[in-house]
Amino acid sequence: MLRCAPAAIHINNKERLRSCLGALLGIALTAGLTRLAVGANSSLPLLLAPMGASAVLLFAVPASPLSQPWSIIGGNLVSALVGVACVRAVGDSMVAATMAVPLAIAAMFSLRCVHPPSGAVALTAVLGGATVHGLGYGFVLAPVGLNSVALLASALVYHRLTGHRYPHRAASSAAPAAERRTGFTRADLEEALAQHGEMLDVEAEDLQTLFNEVEIRAYRRHMENLFCADVMTTAARTVRPETTADAAWNLLREHQIKALPVIDDEQRVIGIVTQTDFVVHAHAHACAELPGTVRLRPRVLVRDIMSAEVKTAHLLQPISELVPMFASYGHHHLPVVDTANRLRGMVTQANLVAGLYQKSLDQMIARAA
Repeated sequence: MLRCAPAAIHINNKERLRSCLGALLGIALTAGLTRLAVGANSSLPLLLAPMGASAVLLFAVPASPLSQPWSIIGGNLVSALVGVACVRAVGDSMVAATMAVPLAIAAMFSLRCVHPPSGAVALTAVLGGATVHGLGYGFVLAPVGLNSVALLASALVYHRLTGHRYPHRAASSAAPAAERRTGFTRADLEEALAQHGEMLDVEAEDLQTLFNEVEIRAYRRHMENLFCADVMTTAARTVRPETTADAAWNLLREHQIKALPVIDDEQRVIGIVTQTDFVVHAHAHACAELPGTVRLRPRVLVRDIMSAEVKTAHLLQPISELVPMFASYGHHHLPVVDTANRLRGMVTQANLVAGLYQKSLDQMIARAA
């Protein structure tokens, strides 16, 4: 039997407590709001048992596709509708119950609102007794609709107040860059999921994000003990805020580089000026004799066109941490600074590739020895 036990769930105690407290408040508020809506003396059931299962999904696994707003609202309503229809069409409750659950599943698949507790809602419509049967199709709206909306509203408010993202949306990423980095595309992932042939309780976007994060961790493991200080260019060209933009542009062209760190008198990085900054801020036009040259208004200084918010790397920062910055966020060059934010060098994509290649080569030689 132990072999049939599921794998351990890796959730910290704080998240477990948050989930339990959310379910407590959600069920309490659902019952209270339903009582306010229908009245304390109503014969209507105030709280349906399937709402307990819905609470597990909404508060314990809110990222699941089965826990999203349309899943609980659509799933519960359509299942209640199917259950009522079955009990009214078939006199035998056991036959009606046998029909209600598979038909509810089929309806949820068609409407893309699969919600496991909704199967119990369909059964409740069939086996709920005379009180439920007496409600007819009104059972769909109250208590099923009331309970579902109240529980969902509780989850929305609770997750927002506790800093949790719900409804769940996959973390946005630079998809083309991620595809170039991992070597597989979204189409590849969807084809693999289709070939799998079973419904997985995870979104394709979440899988792609997870694969990308796994890849970064693999880089860190393989490229441990390789830091920015090992691959950076130490002879970095720099400018001051008071340097003229023309002089900075000429420096870029002379050394065929794309960016210049801007430093103060103590060598601290206070900005960066790139070719893009010249295109955006400069009074640019192409010179007839020198195609591609940029001319600026007189007396324009670097401080007028530089980007003050500059991403930097640290001397002892593992180069594996730079991979997502270069691959996903469009950075091509990063100033390398020490603990006092003083410039110590520049690391570029070329430096990164060279460092990764050398590390791989060293590992191959070590394995062959």
